[in-house]
Amino acid sequence: MSSAQHGGVAVFLTGLSGAGKSTIADALVAELEAGGRPVTVLDGDVVRTHLSSELSFSREDRDLNIRRIGFVAGEVVKHGGTVVVAAIAPYERAREEARALVERHGRFLLVHLATPLAVCEARDVKGLYARARAGALPGFTGIDDPYEPPVSPEVVLDTSVTPLAESVARIRAAMDGPPAGREPAGRVRPWTA
Repeated sequence: MSSAQHGGVAVFLTGLSGAGKSTIADALVAELEAGGRPVTVLDGDVVRTHLSSELSFSREDRDLNIRRIGFVAGEVVKHGGTVVVAAIAPYERAREEARALVERHGRFLLVHLATPLAVCEARDVKGLYARARAGALPGFTGIDDPYEPPVSPEVVLDTSVTPLAESVARIRAAMDGPPAGREPAGRVRPWTA
């Protein structure tokens, strides 16, 4: 059964900066659109620029930003659309609030990119982690502000060991299959065809 038969669906990619959210989102969107499915993309940085520019990086403002993303994603899903969200979304409560806003109208798939911090730092071409470690970016997620791993995501991927094509395939399998139970924290769901 395809996700189109399930109605709208939101794929919410969460993980540290450099975990691979945008890379996977771009590949997933390209595959979906090549198959004739229009997709709305909600990139955390773009949303922050256009819908949440007045917000700081305090916990309260980060939570509000994720609730706004959840609301917009829910509106897309309500009308049968597909939305791919790529946002750090560091706090469990805010992610679950976004889930609730979407699940009023359709499916929500939380994808935790559990890429190790050391790998994310090594990938950091903008030097954000180095600046954070030097104290120039206070409150940087993963350095001096926590990233709370999701308690029970639908999909867990470590992009340091899972190739891009396999990551997209696993997300597509979750989208196209029947709604499944969520995985407990820290457990990577085994891949089966």
